Amino acid sequence: MLDIKFIRENVDFVKTSTKNKGFDETVVDRLLAVDENRRKLIQETEELRAKRNKLTKNDIEEGKKLKESLKVKESELEIIEKDFNELINQIPNPALKDAPVGKNDKENVEIKKWGEIRKFDFSPKDHLELGTNLGIIDFESGAKVAGSQFYYLYGDGALLELSLTMYALEKLSKKGFLPVITPDLAKAKFYLGTGYVPKGEEAQTYTIENEDLGLIATAEVTLAGKHSDEVIPEEKLPIKYVGYSHCFRQEAGAYGKYSKGLYRVHQFSKVEMFVYCTPESSEKIHQELLAIEEEIYQELGIPYRVLDMCTGDLGAMAARKYDVEAWMPGRNDYGEITSTSNVTDYQARNLNIKYKKKDGTNEFVHMLNGTAIVMSRVPIAILENYQNEDGSIDIPQVLQKWMGKTKIEAK
Repeated sequence: MLDIKFIRENVDFVKTSTKNKGFDETVVDRLLAVDENRRKLIQETEELRAKRNKLTKNDIEEGKKLKESLKVKESELEIIEKDFNELINQIPNPALKDAPVGKNDKENVEIKKWGEIRKFDFSPKDHLELGTNLGIIDFESGAKVAGSQFYYLYGDGALLELSLTMYALEKLSKKGFLPVITPDLAKAKFYLGTGYVPKGEEAQTYTIENEDLGLIATAEVTLAGKHSDEVIPEEKLPIKYVGYSHCFRQEAGAYGKYSKGLYRVHQFSKVEMFVYCTPESSEKIHQELLAIEEEIYQELGIPYRVLDMCTGDLGAMAARKYDVEAWMPGRNDYGEITSTSNVTDYQARNLNIKYKKKDGTNEFVHMLNGTAIVMSRVPIAILENYQNEDGSIDIPQVLQKWMGKTKIEAK
């Protein structure tokens, strides 16, 4: 969430930034109206408490009246606090000044391309046909056991996922990231605080009935929650984690022809980078996360492009975001395989995570995330870009030591 003091002092800026992100800017005025009533009620409540505290044992009748008045005011305050919290959480994090202004994904800005798109001398297949023919991907059994958009991996399909995991964890640990295996469940405070909602059109989180728990959509949730309600000494920053977890997403709604196969599934594994840092260093670290993502896909030999996401495609949390899209021959187009976001202090305010500065004062940390490898998308790019005419798949060189072979072939 944003600081209410910042909103009061920068009304026009917050309205403009809210509108630029595609959100309803009128919520700002509604919030400020509620905030004014809220502050008035807080003052009245405090005055009643102060009067009650001054009463003596002889002021019994006055004490009863003040108690009743205070009860009414506290009840009104409880209702208005709920309205206040609902409204302030509807105001998105303003985009950083260098983020391109635009309405939707069609206005994202391509800033880089890497790699040569392969020209096949045969008709290439998509990953689903390749994986099915090789006997390494099985959506039919997944649907039978768990429903549509679930799948099994067999043999070299399973080994490919584990090889990608080990490759990413080894690379990131050498760069100073602490490898972490997180819980796959989190309390509502943490999935809501990081922006993963369980209801509505944007629903992503599967919730557990009769429990204050949901299945996480990303290790971002659990890595952000790890330091909630803490004050971190400045000398310990930046803190860099690389988290491995299973991820679960409802993926409500229709997504078109490119959603078949692995591209949009309900359960997958992911290696996620997560950083806590000072406000002064967050933009620099954001560039470092993007550079790491590019290094990974260059080493995997997958052609890609980098997009600077426009304001209308940033979502509520991110102040700046880059997407990396891999070339996918099966669709003859690029498809997103990773992103990295700077959410500044937006999540930190939700989760109350501060750092103690060298001058002794406390300030909210900045938090950043970036996917190293998502196992539902990167295998698509590998299978499709490295396929041979006979249906076999050459294994990228950096994965061969983990796979123990150079090629995936039908058994």
